[in-house]
Amino acid sequence: MSSKALILVGGPSRGTRFRPLSLDLPKPLFEVAGHPIIWHCLKALTKTPTIKEVLLIGYYEEHIFTSFIHDWRNEFSQFTSIKYLREYQALGTAGGLYHFRDIILKGQPEQFFVINADVCCSFPLSEMLSLMQDRSAEAVILGTKVPADVASNFGCIVTDPETQQVRHYVEKPESHISSLINCGVYLFSASIFKSIRSAMSAKAERLASDPYFGENEDDSSEVLRLEQDILGPLSDTGSFYAYETKGFWRQIKTAGSAVPANALYLQQAWQSNSQTPGLAAPSANIVAPVFIHPTARVDPTAKLGPNVSIGPRAVIAAGARVKDSIVLEDAEIKHDACVLWSIIGWNSKVGAWARVEGSPTAAGTHNTTVVKNGVKVQSVSILAKDCVVHDEVRVQNCVCLPMKELKRDVTNEVIM
Repeated sequence: MSSKALILVGGPSRGTRFRPLSLDLPKPLFEVAGHPIIWHCLKALTKTPTIKEVLLIGYYEEHIFTSFIHDWRNEFSQFTSIKYLREYQALGTAGGLYHFRDIILKGQPEQFFVINADVCCSFPLSEMLSLMQDRSAEAVILGTKVPADVASNFGCIVTDPETQQVRHYVEKPESHISSLINCGVYLFSASIFKSIRSAMSAKAERLASDPYFGENEDDSSEVLRLEQDILGPLSDTGSFYAYETKGFWRQIKTAGSAVPANALYLQQAWQSNSQTPGLAAPSANIVAPVFIHPTARVDPTAKLGPNVSIGPRAVIAAGARVKDSIVLEDAEIKHDACVLWSIIGWNSKVGAWARVEGSPTAAGTHNTTVVKNGVKVQSVSILAKDCVVHDEVRVQNCVCLPMKELKRDVTNEVIM
């Protein structure tokens, strides 16, 4: 039995909610818990032995992924191939799959996983594969339960409680229909391409007959999305099932959502194996889990953790306090500074006795905004690339665009 895996990475015109961090690096390559977001998907795929080939599909330029793919081929040697397939126009999640169907089906895989790169997840892929085999299913979707008041922000799944068969699927319904939501992880048999072809034909017919259809979307029948165009009709076939994960899951949509994703991945690594490379041993000044890159310099009197990642060549000076935060490559936090629920960007500097902080939010929540003085603001403070916070300055619940210098206290602002 053979399987493939497809990771959907999107493109530069998507992921705009990840700004300002995506101004300098594509979101799928942003590091959480010491590794690019895609790396965590690849690591999870290694636990399913039948997967031998991984395809990344998106419309970034090829050179962006070249060096990363070279490194991943060496690190994940159990894969016979890791390859990037570029769309030259956005075709949607289903349209992109259909465009590359010949490459996907080469070697006649019995099934293939499709994973959205911007999800943080425990990835129970083997369990999904077992469910597909047990039910002879055409498709399996990964679902998770969320509070009813946020469920309508996602695709909602209605299942038969006995068989796990999907009875109904609606993307972002106007009213509550289910607390089981789409996690953006799928397992399909090759027959899914017949469903996509049927959806293309139906869209083409509607475009031809209805002059108003498509005015607010791409007017090509080749542009199709899994969530809106495929999963709903698939629930009528009787061969569509859902596996409900009991592990962690959240989206990585906004820049601020990288902080809870960082916490979830660090906690997973710590709980599964405290010897994971880069994880610091607990001590009086290390509250696990904490990832410290080997090239970073951390003063022994600085206190880090929990849920902290320190990037390459970053410098953490004496007496500094860092908690629930990501400190990126070449950043510097000077002595006695405090960084809480924040992201410190590449080559940014936080001055002595300065304070950069967001608002405490649980890693398992699905929101990265809070209300301050009646105004909705980002719960995570973010300094983009090459920012400077002067000594004794306080930055609270702010997003700071690249190359800004903060000489005074700021609260609840976007610094442009």
